[in-house]
Amino acid sequence: MRTAYRVETIRAAEAELMSRLPEGTLMRRAAAGLAAACFSLLGRGRVYGARVVLLVGSGDNGGDALFAGARLARRGAGVTAVLLGSRAHQGGLAALRAAGGRVAEDPFEPLAAADLVLDGITGIGGRGGLRPDAVPVARAARGSGAVVVAVDLPSGVDADTGEVTGEVLRADATVTFGAYKPGLLIDPAREYAGAVRLVDIGLGDFLPSVPELQALQHEEVARMLPVPAAESDKYRRGVVGVVAGSRRYPGAAVLAVAGALHGGAGAVRYVGPAGEAVIARFPETLVHAGPPAKAGRVQAWVVGPGLGDAPGVDDVLASDVPVLVDADGLRDLSAELVRTRTAPTLLTPHAGEAAALLGVAREAVEAGRLAAVRELAARFGATVLLKGSTTLVAEAGGRGPVRVNPTGTSWLATAGSGDVLSGLAGSLLAAGLPALDAGSAAAYLHGLAARRASGGASGAASGGASGGASGGASPIAAGEVATALSGAWRDVTS
Repeated sequence: MRTAYRVETIRAAEAELMSRLPEGTLMRRAAAGLAAACFSLLGRGRVYGARVVLLVGSGDNGGDALFAGARLARRGAGVTAVLLGSRAHQGGLAALRAAGGRVAEDPFEPLAAADLVLDGITGIGGRGGLRPDAVPVARAARGSGAVVVAVDLPSGVDADTGEVTGEVLRADATVTFGAYKPGLLIDPAREYAGAVRLVDIGLGDFLPSVPELQALQHEEVARMLPVPAAESDKYRRGVVGVVAGSRRYPGAAVLAVAGALHGGAGAVRYVGPAGEAVIARFPETLVHAGPPAKAGRVQAWVVGPGLGDAPGVDDVLASDVPVLVDADGLRDLSAELVRTRTAPTLLTPHAGEAAALLGVAREAVEAGRLAAVRELAARFGATVLLKGSTTLVAEAGGRGPVRVNPTGTSWLATAGSGDVLSGLAGSLLAAGLPALDAGSAAAYLHGLAARRASGGASGAASGGASGGASGGASPIAAGEVATALSGAWRDVTS
């Protein structure tokens, strides 16, 4: 499992570790890891003669860049430092000069011919975007065609929240030290980080056991997924009820049922007006005209996809089993009604639905996804899965680590994919998973299934990426995602 920590936590851990080490040890460790990543990015045999530019701010990450630059210079690279802060790390500057590096008088001259640029302008202490004097240099670096490597964090993004409120230097790769920062895993900041590499500098024993963010991997998800025992029947495996679809949107019901059936449910009870469409596609479904309370025994409910203005939400919320509320079920949802439930509730809004529930603009949710998911979980007393380019899952009350899904792909931005996710998560709730695990595992499998269906990579996410690139893949429809869930399940559990 990947974990991310807030800046104040990381700095406290660094201070504790530094108190036990000779002065400068931590920076030298970081610089060694940064230089090794640069060697790899430049390619074997291409370091000698490579033109490297260091954008150096006043902070420690400017020092990291200078010491890494010295290592590159000793390997034969031509290294030039562009000093952008009010001061530079004197030890790092001396090391660079001793290795044959130089300091540029004109910041734009070396960028015109650079092969690789190290962004050491602001790092994890930066807030509110780049300073005005750094913006022209950052733009020149981005427009140079050189590979841009961020030192710890792209300059200008908020390390703690992933917010971007000003100009940022977009990186092709980020080398981060000691631990991931939330801004490397959450959009919009994550989009600026490129491929992320973590360098171990020895902080592990000094970080708390409870992080700010968690990103699951195959091993953790495999442990969550239910496995039928020899004596299992459909009720032991879990029966999920689906209240979805309408005469106008029967496909939402079909897709939610598809997600549930491919998500391991022992049986699916469908309640609503789209029964004929559901049976035509999935004859194993148990169909009932409603109301939900009379449909028969279930271990969890999914309500909302394609429901329109049809009733059913209040009836389902009055039950004593876990309930997932999505799409139309979220419209005008009563926070008081959800808070008073004794069984778990999982809400699965996208940014627009989350904004309506919070009474803010959609742009505010998209800009501050971590704050939004925590606020929703606290206000409704429910587990919240905030869908998007980086899907986040916060436990009821908004406390504890938020989970960020690392398997998504932009091809999931297609009609009906959220309906499949709802059915899948509902089946895991019916199998007995806690709401946080059900939402997290469902998002993980959903992303892997989309990668499989689109022809993209289907292995474990790597490097701290949270959304997943779409390169080399092809368009998909939601039904294909549902069909690919079985293969994604095998990928995780094999």
